[in-house]
Amino acid sequence: MARRALILVEGNGHGTGQQYVQAAESVGLHPITLSADPAQYDYLAMGSVEALQVDTDNLDALIHECSRLREAYEIVGITSAEEKDYATVGKLCKHFNLPGPNPVSIERCCDKFTQRRLLAEAGVPIPAYRLATNGAEVESSAAEIGLPVVVKPAVGGIGSIGVRLCRNVDELAEHTANLLGGKHTWRPSPKILVEEFAQGPFYEADTMGNEVIGISTAEFDPPPHFLFRESIFPAPLTDDEHERISDVALSCLKALHLGWGPTNIELRWTKRGPVVIEVNPRIAGGTYPRRIQLAYGVDLVTEHIKLATGGESDLRRSYLQTAAVRFLLPNRDGTLDWINGDSRAAAVPGVLEVKLYVKPKTPIVRKGDYRDRIGHVIAISPSFAQTKAILQHAVEQIGWSITPFSTLDQDEQTGSLNSPRGSVSRGKG
Repeated sequence: MARRALILVEGNGHGTGQQYVQAAESVGLHPITLSADPAQYDYLAMGSVEALQVDTDNLDALIHECSRLREAYEIVGITSAEEKDYATVGKLCKHFNLPGPNPVSIERCCDKFTQRRLLAEAGVPIPAYRLATNGAEVESSAAEIGLPVVVKPAVGGIGSIGVRLCRNVDELAEHTANLLGGKHTWRPSPKILVEEFAQGPFYEADTMGNEVIGISTAEFDPPPHFLFRESIFPAPLTDDEHERISDVALSCLKALHLGWGPTNIELRWTKRGPVVIEVNPRIAGGTYPRRIQLAYGVDLVTEHIKLATGGESDLRRSYLQTAAVRFLLPNRDGTLDWINGDSRAAAVPGVLEVKLYVKPKTPIVRKGDYRDRIGHVIAISPSFAQTKAILQHAVEQIGWSITPFSTLDQDEQTGSLNSPRGSVSRGKG
């Protein structure tokens, strides 16, 4: 009897790729990752997980490799942790008659301009927006909407890559030049989204199929970038607030024809109520799936794999806790001299995990997106306020020192997360 295999198209280096591998193994499946460069993922580079090099931008090459694998395995499902490969997954699933997402719906959703247009046509509340392909169009779009505006790639830009708040014409010109000057990969031509800056508390609604699983809230590092500093699940909402956000989230699924599999929907609660910032046809990355599991007992990755292999997901909550993460963020570029205190933070009651991503002597070059994180702390308790207090106490135990690259500024930067930027307090040596 052939071994049952789950094909994973590409992986990712920010958590969920490895979670898919582990979840597949936990339900008795053999995960096989197809990647253009398996070595780019640490968990695959170790060689303990089967990974094959394939041009994942070439659908025919993927079909050929899956057909070859079927000679040795029973392929029971094909999926991906990566949004950019999810439409390809849908096409593969159709070819091999396996459960999967609608590739047309995924492609439309991944183009943020098309997504905006479909949401607007369906009456879903969204920020004012314009599409631009050059600097002049970006400038005129910003003038029509009114500064400040959010400027970002219309395609790609996951993890806040290429996303920036532009508060004046100088920032607008600088960021437009960065996007058009080779720092972003355009396929096939530049498409820039210029949006109204929707202001208000930030929320994320996560769905599976047509069901809202839960809603989290998050805080960002100060502008101009949109870099998550803290995220807490579930958000402290009234019944009315929860219902209004859920209704808007479900209206997004209907407008975009996303009634299969996981979706992550980002919103702001503005003067107009919930306004949709972005719809992502995937499970949120990083620590997000783990925090939902800690809070509700629902394993999103495993439930997604069940769907992808022809089963039914079970989204029933087995308990209710509050789980949160605080990310460690440097406030300047330079060389990391030292970072410590993680063992003290881990000893704080209620802390489940402390992870440092960098080691001393690492060059720190901030990019304004998720790649800037140098570590995180995860905490859990029965209440929102208690979980925040645990996080704060834990991160106060962690400190670091960064010596700037510039010889013009030799003031040593020391960080702890006592402040939003993690720079005003001296860390613990």
